[in-house]
Amino acid sequence: MATRTTTQPSSHRTSHEMSDLTSAAAGARRISDARCVLFAYQEAGYACMDALLEAGAPIAALFTHKDSPGEEIWWRSCADLARAHAIPVYAPEKTGPKELELLRTLAPAVIYSVYYRSLLPAAILECARLGAYNLHGSLLPRYRGRAPVNWMIVNGERQGGVTLHHMVERADAGDIVAQRTVAIDDDDTALTLHRKIVRLGAALLREYHPQIIAGCAPRRAQDLSAGSYYGRRQPEDGRIDWSWPAGRIFNLVRAVTHPYPGAFGFVDGRKVLIWQARIASAFGEHGAPGTIIDRNADGAIEVAAGVGSLLIVRAQIENQVERDAADALGNCATMRLE
Repeated sequence: MATRTTTQPSSHRTSHEMSDLTSAAAGARRISDARCVLFAYQEAGYACMDALLEAGAPIAALFTHKDSPGEEIWWRSCADLARAHAIPVYAPEKTGPKELELLRTLAPAVIYSVYYRSLLPAAILECARLGAYNLHGSLLPRYRGRAPVNWMIVNGERQGGVTLHHMVERADAGDIVAQRTVAIDDDDTALTLHRKIVRLGAALLREYHPQIIAGCAPRRAQDLSAGSYYGRRQPEDGRIDWSWPAGRIFNLVRAVTHPYPGAFGFVDGRKVLIWQARIASAFGEHGAPGTIIDRNADGAIEVAAGVGSLLIVRAQIENQVERDAADALGNCATMRLE
């Protein structure tokens, strides 16, 4: 008699499959039980808060900043996203006793800081029983401090990245959880590089939040002696020195072009903002630095640098409209950018 074989009904699961489902369910419960408080601003803050909401993380409160008058706002509003999910929003000028008392009442499991512009004191960091974490837009310990994306382009870096790390009172100095790298291309501006880093940062938080909640996230100390620290950039840092090599001027232009204040020089005593440029020549001498040496049919102007020359594509005389460089500078009495 032939032996009849039977197959396991699809409704039945193996012990291994049941274990996986149980673990997944337990992980989901841990995430939904672990209350978070966010200190977040700008597009990176929005993207990371959105990632946490998609993961089912309960966000008890958002601390953010009011937009500054006169600043070019190019990012989505963290406050708007929070209100859409009935999350309380606070925007104090600084964190003080009132905010500390509120945080102690909220008793968060985790605090996240994402592009928040103020350092958080130790008393606030200690309110989170599973730790306080910051997302920083560089490969720490390099480019600790302010405006890392702008500084990386100013300095001609070819690689950037993002770091998720523990917060301590010293800026960007805590132990590292994880990092991701990204290439910096010649045509990247601070804005395009920032957008790359935002995507990486949101993905990093989405990946490591469950591990943080479970208490099994990796952790390694930073060697601060091998890193670097940069301060806040000011609009006057955009002043072009035409005796610099063309490559250095090109990097400055793309580091502070829109939505930032722009690189600038002067002609006939008037401020000229340089919004877009290319390297015409990286080598040799092409005349006195700052001299306009050619006007192209496509509306660009070639200017001599200390080494090489720069092709200015888009420019703007202060208080006038932005135009092709030849149109913007066509009526200048002198042929030299100061």
